[in-house]
Amino acid sequence: MSQDSKLVDLGAERDKRVHDLKEKRLNEVRQAFEQAMPLAAAKKKSKKKPKKR
Repeated sequence: MSQDSKLVDLGAERDKRVHDLKEKRLNEVRQAFEQAMPLAAAKKKSKKKPKKR
């Protein structure tokens, strides 16, 4: 086997492609879930004066 720089590891390329497909699917599911059940926005603290004691 020659040491050719253009040699491609097909196993590694397939793993990257499968990972990318799963990542794309995960993002689609995450977006659909956020549309169906949006996350509650963080409650802002009110800037009221403290109560006198």
